[in-house]
Amino acid sequence: MSLRVLCGLFVLASRFAVAETAFLGFDRNDYPGDANLKILRQTFAYAGYWLNNPPGEKSNPWIGKRALLESAGFGFLVLFNGRLDKQLKHNPVALAQSDAQAAITAARGEGFPARTIIFLDIEEGGRMLPEQKSYIYAWADGVAAAGFRAGVYCSGIPAKEGKTSVVTATDIRDNAQGRKLAYWVTQDSCPPSAGCVFPKSARDPADSGTPFADVWQFVQSPRRRDFAAMCHNYNSDGNCYPPGIDPASHLHVDVNTATSADPSEGR
Repeated sequence: MSLRVLCGLFVLASRFAVAETAFLGFDRNDYPGDANLKILRQTFAYAGYWLNNPPGEKSNPWIGKRALLESAGFGFLVLFNGRLDKQLKHNPVALAQSDAQAAITAARGEGFPARTIIFLDIEEGGRMLPEQKSYIYAWADGVAAAGFRAGVYCSGIPAKEGKTSVVTATDIRDNAQGRKLAYWVTQDSCPPSAGCVFPKSARDPADSGTPFADVWQFVQSPRRRDFAAMCHNYNSDGNCYPPGIDPASHLHVDVNTATSADPSEGR
């Protein structure tokens, strides 16, 4: 066999070695119900899992459901609902440390192993203000010090800033000072999102436009008119329903793609 052929085979093998498979997952504020896990598992490899009350909610229906989800074959995206900027005007570091301890306690209580990635849910976009950055990084440090790993769920959509724009995920990463965070970005604009679709071959999170994204949320329910106006394949009620789910059930989902079937490594 010639040296040229051998080199060609080596390059081809290298390409296959670094190739990654992407997996679909779902998240939602409300637990979908035990009876729906089997049908959801036919489409999704992992599920979002809240450690505290989801945004706007007064309780957390996910508590106590980890073992059931794992037995149904799901991996996890573990989430902790963070603070809004208006809550961070006084001593954001102390609040972050308290919230990090709450996340750690909840993760351990739910049975998540050490080194599980816990994503801090950051609902506000654009460039992070100083108090927001203090909170995010102090929270991440607290989680890491306890043997878990920290990630952020944040916007991957360019936000106008004068004559330029800023992407929240990039802003957080650029100011992380060497912290190794995982990034779960939301970018539901069409394009790059294809809208409410469930492809058998999921797209790479880097296709979101954030090249370092570990997870890409490409659908939100209900459809956000300010970002997803060009997405025309949602249900008539504005939500996205997975295959086999009757829209009358209102079991709508946000849809994600990741390069792992267990993005938080929570199994």
